[in-house]
Amino acid sequence: MGYLATMDLPVMPPIRPMLAKSVTGVPEADAIEGGLVYEPKWDGFRAIVFRDGDEVEIASRSTKPLTRYFPELVEAVKESLPERCVVDGEIVVVNGDRLDFDLLSQRIHPAASRVTLLAEQWPARLVVFDLLAIGDDDVTEEPFSTRRELLVAELDGLDGQVSVTRVTGDTTTATEWFEVFEGAGLDGVVAKPLASSYVSNGRVMLKVKHARTADVVVAGYRLHKTSTPARPLLGSLLLGLYAADGRLQHVGVAASFTEQRRAELIEELAPLVAAADDEHPWAAWQDEEAQASGRLPGGQSRWTGTKDLSFVPLRPERVAEVGYEHMEGEGDGARFRHTARFKRWREDREPQSCTYEQLEEVARYDLNEVLGAH
Repeated sequence: MGYLATMDLPVMPPIRPMLAKSVTGVPEADAIEGGLVYEPKWDGFRAIVFRDGDEVEIASRSTKPLTRYFPELVEAVKESLPERCVVDGEIVVVNGDRLDFDLLSQRIHPAASRVTLLAEQWPARLVVFDLLAIGDDDVTEEPFSTRRELLVAELDGLDGQVSVTRVTGDTTTATEWFEVFEGAGLDGVVAKPLASSYVSNGRVMLKVKHARTADVVVAGYRLHKTSTPARPLLGSLLLGLYAADGRLQHVGVAASFTEQRRAELIEELAPLVAAADDEHPWAAWQDEEAQASGRLPGGQSRWTGTKDLSFVPLRPERVAEVGYEHMEGEGDGARFRHTARFKRWREDREPQSCTYEQLEEVARYDLNEVLGAH
């Protein structure tokens, strides 16, 4: 994995961070046994940071090393964190009085000179919100209330490049945070069970976001109706989510790009165009029997019956964040009811992490109450 082999900590990489499940509305503090505590939801790169003396490693949500992309944070960690520890947090970049995810994304660059320049121009910050190990002690089995106390005791007073997130146990305050913190570029509110241990890769926490979004796999595209061989233009991106059985399900498309962006995307995605001998998850799209399942893109439009919906297959290696309003269907058969809105590329996400589990569970409502029961 590229991590320092000389590290000797009670919790060693690779570790996948604990995750959150989307819910509608800020839950009450006593919604679960043991209670909840609330934190702002930071809009950045999730990171597990390992420090063993002068050795520092920063790992992404998918366990890939991020250390080389944030040299200024390595030095800040040495100055601020305990001599031997493992912490969970978020890397963010501040632009004026707001968080700036686009500036943060630019840091994932192959050229060291570019990384160094951006580190000087837009230094990143680490907001810490959990503790996995301190000294020789693995504290992942301790309840969050204990881990939080230890974290504050160790990092109390930090307010520079490394800081501890604020929390509240009051539902009214958390609801106010949800409303007002958006103006600072934050992403919502996270509710954490006080009695929960640290569950690696488990969706134990609850998150409330301002809009429904999903991280999806981009596995193909269609050409725009005005596209020509001389000037190819992308019409829409084909989006997928992984079902529980491991299949990449086609869930809809993202469109609404400017003409310039349509041309740029053709060039940007060219290295991912699948070869004829590649095993593409939607390779059977031209098979009539497979098309009958309704779970593959391509074929004829179900609305016009004649429109050609053939597509250019891409190796499913890139992840995009899209905004959506509603899902149609249930479970692993659900798909976006309307065209999704492309928001940004997520270089920090692995395609395999794009599952149906991340989708918000919309509260059920009796249709008879809407129609008016007789």
